[in-house]
Amino acid sequence: MSAESTVAQGSAAEDVQREREIENPRDFLWALPQPILVLGSMTAVAFMVNNDRVNAELFALVMIMLPIPLLIVAERIWTKRRDWLLTPKEFAEDAFWLAFAAFVWIPIFSELYETPISVGFEALRDASPMPVALDSDTPLGLIGCAMLAMLASSFIYYWLHRVSHESLFFWRMHATHHHITKMGCLRGDRTHPLEWFALMLSAPVAFAFLGVSNEVLAVVGGFGVWNGTLNHSNLPLKSMPVYDWVCATAQQHHVHHAHDMRQSNSNYGCNLIIWDRVFGTYCGDPVVTAIGAGTGRPLSIPEQLALAFYPKKKLVSL
Repeated sequence: MSAESTVAQGSAAEDVQREREIENPRDFLWALPQPILVLGSMTAVAFMVNNDRVNAELFALVMIMLPIPLLIVAERIWTKRRDWLLTPKEFAEDAFWLAFAAFVWIPIFSELYETPISVGFEALRDASPMPVALDSDTPLGLIGCAMLAMLASSFIYYWLHRVSHESLFFWRMHATHHHITKMGCLRGDRTHPLEWFALMLSAPVAFAFLGVSNEVLAVVGGFGVWNGTLNHSNLPLKSMPVYDWVCATAQQHHVHHAHDMRQSNSNYGCNLIIWDRVFGTYCGDPVVTAIGAGTGRPLSIPEQLALAFYPKKKLVSL
């Protein structure tokens, strides 16, 4: 074993031991950032979309671009696990996945909102004797509508995500996201191209059926842009009681990325955790040791892209 490997293992052991120590007053402070940033972002968006004097496009761009640069710096200052700090090569790989999502899959997602599937659900909604339309002309109303929209879309997402863990066929596509050995704010977009098609079903179907307005969609985005990034971050964030009954937190999502299958086959909700609590897949473990899947070794980008096409024997050996 190399000296560098020995030092890294020692550092990891110290970080895990620190997490296991009796909680101190600072733990409460680390429960505050995620609710403040996530709910604050939602509130800011809700007020901005109601204000005609604000440049909506510029505001949206700032909101989308802000979290990752801030959290990259924060991870270096308030590191949860030193063995999770990225090497330049790993940072470049994450930048690849982020660019892939931003310039390929997110534009496709925005186009797929108007799909035959969503149009079909809109027609079903309009034919109902009690048609639904989630919209409001007040900030508080927009936030309430956004929470209802996320409750519906996360129900579909929960089952899609759970099936991806329980079915080998769908695990092939989902495994790319779990073959990481470190947590970091850039890692949320490490998603296989084929999996995007499945994940895209949850939001468009629910939003179309519920008649979600563009303003409510913007508020939902204000929640997701911070929550997804924070949930994968290498920060010592703690779960806030009451808030973490409904909203997924970084502490809960780190458990979902654990190498231990008992932990990883839990906490399927990435934005809302409530469905895990309802359907018995919630895990409240405060600490994880190793992160990853299979043998726990990091995979190259070509290997990650090829996971969906490997034969079963090779897939389970990685």
